[in-house]
Amino acid sequence: MHYLFLGLAIISEVIGTTALKMSGEFTKLTPSIFVVLGYAAAFYFLSLALSSIQVGVAYAIWAGLGIVLITLIGAVAFKEVPDLPAMLGLLMIILGVFVINVFSKTVTH
Repeated sequence: MHYLFLGLAIISEVIGTTALKMSGEFTKLTPSIFVVLGYAAAFYFLSLALSSIQVGVAYAIWAGLGIVLITLIGAVAFKEVPDLPAMLGLLMIILGVFVINVFSKTVTH
């Protein structure tokens, strides 16, 4: 159940960040509301996940996957395509999350 909460935290954070881009520096009401709701939900679900997942591990997964998903959304929705060094950095983030989940003894399954 804790990974479900972590997944919901990641999705909520991605929604909030996408809405932040669309809010026009908080000049557009609807996206601004989604920013606040998205981040509030993200921190709520992250707090639930932290009851079973170590804070460093949860934060690494939350932040890492959030970065990758936001980059993909930015490339598709906003035409903000990352260059080769950025893509290599994203690959390292994905590999880091994989290593944590597969090889670390701190992760509970």
